[in-house]
Amino acid sequence: MSELEQALATIARGADEIIKREDLAERLKSGRPLRIKAGFDPTAPDLHLGHTVLLNKMRQFQDLGHQVIFLIGDFTGMIGDPTGKNVTRKPLTREDVLANAETYASQVYKVLDKTRTELRFNSEWFGQMSATDLIKLAAQHTVARMLERDDFAKRYAAQQPIAIHEFLYPITQGYDSVALKCDVELGGTDQKFNLLMGRALQEHHGQPAQIVLTMPLLVGLDGVNKMSKSLGNYIGINEPAIDMVTKTMKIGDELMWRWFELLSFDVSLDELAQMKREVASGVLNPRDAKLRLARELTTRFHDAAAAEQAIAGWQAVVSGEGDTSLLPLTEIAVPAEGLRLPALLTAAGLTPSNAEANRKLKERAVRIDAEVVEDAQRVFSPGFEGVLQIGKRNFARVLLKLA
Repeated sequence: MSELEQALATIARGADEIIKREDLAERLKSGRPLRIKAGFDPTAPDLHLGHTVLLNKMRQFQDLGHQVIFLIGDFTGMIGDPTGKNVTRKPLTREDVLANAETYASQVYKVLDKTRTELRFNSEWFGQMSATDLIKLAAQHTVARMLERDDFAKRYAAQQPIAIHEFLYPITQGYDSVALKCDVELGGTDQKFNLLMGRALQEHHGQPAQIVLTMPLLVGLDGVNKMSKSLGNYIGINEPAIDMVTKTMKIGDELMWRWFELLSFDVSLDELAQMKREVASGVLNPRDAKLRLARELTTRFHDAAAAEQAIAGWQAVVSGEGDTSLLPLTEIAVPAEGLRLPALLTAAGLTPSNAEANRKLKERAVRIDAEVVEDAQRVFSPGFEGVLQIGKRNFARVLLKLA
C-alpha cells in the first residue's frame, strides 16, 4: 500500500462519507499541510467521548502532518444550532458561551497536539461584520434551499414555528470555512447540510470547495441514542478513571466494536477484525476485549497508573475479591428509619423501579458486598456503607446519610 493509500485509509476509518474523496486525494498529493476544521458550539461546559470522535479524526490528520483548527462557535452558539430540533433552540447568553468555551480549550489537548492546533473563535470575523455585511451574506441563499434541510422541512410541514435567525445558523457556519480557508471540514452526519453550505460559500467567494468528511454519531451507554449529557448516557473526558472503566464495561458487546472503530488509536482495523473472529469462535472473551478498550480510553484521559488502579477496582467487584474502596462513593440521603432494599437499589440508580428491584431479588441477582441477598424487607439505615450489585455490570458503592 502506497503512502497516499495509507493516508486515505487512516482518514476514511470510521467515516460515514467523504465529499469528494478524489479531491481529498489530489490535495494530499500536493504535499502541503492541509487546513482541517471542526466547529464546536460551547453549549455545555464538558466534553464527552461523543465529541472525541471528531477530535480523534483531527488527531489522525495531525499525525499525517496537517494543521487542524478547533473552532469554538462563540458567535454561532448565541444563535443556537437548530440541527435535529423540532422546536426553536434557546440561544446561549454571551456569559454562558465564554464560560463553556474556556473549559473546552482546557480539555481538547488531551487528544490534540497543541503545536499543530489553531484554537479560534468565530466572533473574530462575525464580531467585525456590520448589519449590511450579514444581510449580504444571508442573500447568498434562498428560503427554498433552507427548506431542503430535513429538520426545517419537517417543522414547516407540521406548521411548527421556525425563527428567522435559525436560517442564519447554517449560513454562518458555512462562512467560517471561508474565513479560515479550510481544505477539509469535519462534522457529524447530522451536520452534512451545514458542511455543504461551507463548500457553496467558498465557491461563491472564489475559493476551492472544502472536502466534507462526516463521522457517525457515537451511540451512548444505553446502546440506543447518540451520546448526550442530557440523556445521561455519556462518559465525560474529565470523569474519574474508575467511572470511565465501570461505564465502558457496561456497554453491550455489539456496541463495543463500534466504539473500537471510532475511539481507539491502538487497535488497527485488521486487528479489530481478528478480535471479532476470536470472540465469535470463543477464543476471546468479549469482556477481555472490552477491558482493553476501557484501559486505552482511561489511559488517554488520565494515565496508565490510574487506569490500572481503576481496573483493579472494577475487577474487585466482579470477582468479589480485592479492594472495592477504589470505587467512587455515592452518598444517598435517607430518612432516619432507613430504606428497604428495593427502594435503596432504585435510589442508587441500579433499578428503574422498586418493582424491578423486587424482581431482581427473586432472581437472586442482587449482591451486597459480594454476598447474595434476597430479603426485600431488609432495611438499611443512615451510616451504612457498602457495594450494591446487580448482575456483573451494574454496581455502586454507597454511603447512606441522614436526610
